[in-house]
This record gives sequence, C-alpha cells and structure tokens, in this order.
Amino acid sequence: MAQTVSVIISPEDRARLAAVIGDRNRPLKHVQRARIVLLSAERLPVLEIARQTGVSRPSVWRWQRRFAERGVDVLLREPSRKPGKAPIPPDTVQRVVSLTCAEPPGTATHWTGRAMAKAVGLSLRTVQRIWEAHRLQPHRIRTFKRSNDPAFATKVEDVVGLYMDPPAHAVVVSIDEKSQIQALDRTQPGLPLKPGKCGTMTHDYKRHGTTTLFAALNVLDGTVVGRCMAQHRHQEFIKFLNAVERAVPAGKIIHAILDNYGTHKHPKVQAWLADHPRWVFHFTPTSASWLNAVEGFFSTLTRKRLRRGVFTSVPQLEDEIRRFIREHNGKAKPFVWTKPAETILEKLRCCPLHPFNESLH
Repeated sequence: MAQTVSVIISPEDRARLAAVIGDRNRPLKHVQRARIVLLSAERLPVLEIARQTGVSRPSVWRWQRRFAERGVDVLLREPSRKPGKAPIPPDTVQRVVSLTCAEPPGTATHWTGRAMAKAVGLSLRTVQRIWEAHRLQPHRIRTFKRSNDPAFATKVEDVVGLYMDPPAHAVVVSIDEKSQIQALDRTQPGLPLKPGKCGTMTHDYKRHGTTTLFAALNVLDGTVVGRCMAQHRHQEFIKFLNAVERAVPAGKIIHAILDNYGTHKHPKVQAWLADHPRWVFHFTPTSASWLNAVEGFFSTLTRKRLRRGVFTSVPQLEDEIRRFIREHNGKAKPFVWTKPAETILEKLRCCPLHPFNESLH
C-alpha cells in the first residue's frame, strides 16, 4: 500500500478534527486518526506523520484513503470486521472431556494433546483450552498406597492423639531412619543461576559412599536429635536410642512414634526397651509413613540440602547433615497436627474396597 490520495480539508472538517484532538475523553485511536488527517493536509511526509502519531505508515495511508472516501465520520467509528470463529459446540467439548477420562486407543497409557486433537478433529490449542477449563491433566498421575493393617483405626487414633493431645510430663518423639544417603560428587562443575538461565548440574556423578541418618523429632518444640552411622542395624538403632535417652531430661516419659521396620522390633531392642521403663513405643500402621512426623524433616533435608549437594566424601556429607540439623534446631517450631483422627477415618470410610473398612465400623 502507498499514498494514493491528497488530503484536502474543509474549514468545517478542520474544526471537527481539532475538537476531537482537544477532547480529553476521546479514545486515543480517534485522536490519532484526526491527527493523521490534519498532518496529511499540511503535506508532511508519510514517515514524519507516522512518527508524530505513533502509528505505522500503512495505517497513515489507510486513514488518508478512508477520510477521502467517507469524511470525518469514518474516523470516529470502527470498521466492520469479518465474523470470528464459531464457538466449539457443547457436545464436542463433552466428547473431549469423556474421551480424556477414558482409556486411549491402542497401546498408549494416556491421552496426549496431539492424539486428542487428531481423534476429535480440533486444533491442539483448542484441546488444551478445553482441558484447562475442565481442570484435566492427563499427563500427570498421583501415586497412593493403601494400608492393609487390621489395626489401622486403633493405631491412627493412638498416633494422632499423641500429636494433638500429648500427655502431661512427657515427651513425644517421632523416630525414623533415612538410609543409603549417597555422597555424590558431580563429574564437572555446574554453572550458577543467571537472569534468564537456570543453574546447571551434570546428570552423571561419582559415588563416594553412603551414610544412614537416625533422627528423632520432638513434636513439642520441633527440635531434632540426629546421628549419622555407617550401617542400619539394630545395634546402631540402640546406640541412637541411648543418644535420645541422654538428650531427654530425667523424669519425663518418652513416647516414641516409629514405623514397622524390622529393626525397631528386634529382640535386643525389645530387651533394651524393658530396661528403660520410661520409654513407650507407638507403631504407625503399615504403609502409613505419612503419620510419622519426622518424614517431613527428611523431606526438607532432601530438598534443601541433599538433592543438589556436591559431596566429595562421606565425612563431608555427614558434616553438612549435622550442620543442617543445627540450623534447623536454631529456628525450630513446635510440630502442629491439625487433622483429627475422626476426620481421617471418615474419609477412609468413603473409599471402596479398603480391607480395614470393617474394622472402622
């Protein structure tokens, strides 16, 4: 497109255009169009008009031609546009939703956007918008584990009761082990985080050995007693229990929450327990580690220190773990459990095929 008209303005049109420019309530696009016409009447170059009005040269040519054809009124109304695309029919949307929630054809395990677009004859972006509107995410999956412990309800009430209403003159500790923590050293140094670029880390690594962290979380104040040991046997577990025994003030009953790992029920551990009458063990249901409060501390340790850590030896790894525990204890807060046992059991009653549902009733 190029300039094909010479703009000539009558005194009446010039007055109307000046009024448009002077009206502060006018839309900016109307003011721009009026200025284009007035500057064009002064025989300024198109490039200069475009610069002064903040539009492109094709826009200047377009509004020069339209003014020449239909006058001032065309500058103040929107030109007719081609009708937009028709909305997706509801039955088509419902078909996409139904197919997404059903098994995909062939050997695929889940629907992809392109596969769905091909199956229903829509564009990929249309399928994605339908999924977003109905909160469908076929590429994601959540894992779960059902407990088959026949005493599930009793154990949940016991453990949650300790969290929410701990006995007087007692200490409640959550005990567990994080085994096989690897001292991993990267084969090449990574690059630091920069604006617009994430940090880097090689996918391969060198192994320098492993350690096992024994930890006890005091739910009353949130502090952690931790010990790193080379092996994960009942001997090491008894040593750790002795460390917790020394850390807890005398005269207080110690209620320990543990999972069902065989080490915790070893005959020598039971003998140690008989020699220390202030200790009481409370076991979580099988396949219910989410009831063990110290698992939250292990998760924090993994995310904030271990996953991206670089360790050239096991002693360095253990030093960093001990340092993390000290920093945690410096700003520890009491562990707060907010979900009553009744609420947990009520949700499980609604789940079909639970082997312990009969015991809940």
